[in-house]
Amino acid sequence: MTKPSQLLEDMGFSIQTCMQCGTCTGGCPSGTYTSLNTRRIVQSARRDKDVLNDDDLWMCTTCYTCQERCPRGIQIVDAILGLRTEAVRNGMMLPSHRKVARFVISKGHAVPINDNSMTQRQQLGMDKLPANVHKFPEALEQVKKLLESTGFVELIAEEDSK
Repeated sequence: MTKPSQLLEDMGFSIQTCMQCGTCTGGCPSGTYTSLNTRRIVQSARRDKDVLNDDDLWMCTTCYTCQERCPRGIQIVDAILGLRTEAVRNGMMLPSHRKVARFVISKGHAVPINDNSMTQRQQLGMDKLPANVHKFPEALEQVKKLLESTGFVELIAEEDSK
């Protein structure tokens, strides 16, 4: 397993430029409603603390607010995504994310479209179905093939067996 600090370094992430202003955490919409503290996660990763098992790692919605507001231009979301990737490679994923992954594997899309969604889309002047496997069901086999070729299906299967 790659150490979190090495992972960040390999990504070209330099926390050395961080002046600890707290803008990333203070402006985080998710942190308002959860225990997510982006600064703590990244600092802990730089110190090789076990952030890969930290549930807060998964509370980031990847809205990029922290990254856009960082006065030093630190790629915070990229770091969190890199840490998540390493966590998944090591068999760590929250059950809710695993459920979404299974849905993507079986349906080709993470968001189900129900009658209410279709009605709302039409009321907004949109097509009844989005341009994904809901509209083009024949593409589902291609999506599944892509997910299998990347090892995603196997990764989720490994998760399920734990």
